[in-house]
Amino acid sequence: MKLIKILLSTLPAAAMVLGLATLTIPSMVHAESHSSMSKHGTMLVTKDPNCGCCSGWVALAREEGYDIEITDTDDISVAKIDADIPGTLWACHTAVIDGYIIEGHVPFAALAKLLEERPAIAGIAVPGMPFGSPGMGGDPSARYDVIAFGGEASAGDVFYQAGL
Repeated sequence: MKLIKILLSTLPAAAMVLGLATLTIPSMVHAESHSSMSKHGTMLVTKDPNCGCCSGWVALAREEGYDIEITDTDDISVAKIDADIPGTLWACHTAVIDGYIIEGHVPFAALAKLLEERPAIAGIAVPGMPFGSPGMGGDPSARYDVIAFGGEASAGDVFYQAGL
């Protein structure tokens, strides 16, 4: 009876850990198809060395044709403060490419739009870690907003809507 109680008390936690671990497997996430993006230069990504979802996003960016240089840090907040990213938009990793700041699990269609249209903004962000975003399960039907910030962007300006 004691064994059953132990199993029943630990099973939910084990299931959650296993479920979260599968979110970080790059082969399980979806990469939208775009032509080589290396013409925009090297994307500098700052992330926590232990963050699997960030590694998944980076793997997908490489599949999309981006040249990536990674800086691992135990204090990701320094990169966000240095880039002047509004606190409400913070996510788990920060990237810079071709003069723009990319915060969090930004879908690659939004990134391609940013680099093609070149608006007068500082960057784009996907606040938090929405399930279904690249690196977080990769569900192309997942709905979430990509927010523009800095430059001519007003607070909360939606730059791109994923899943529509």
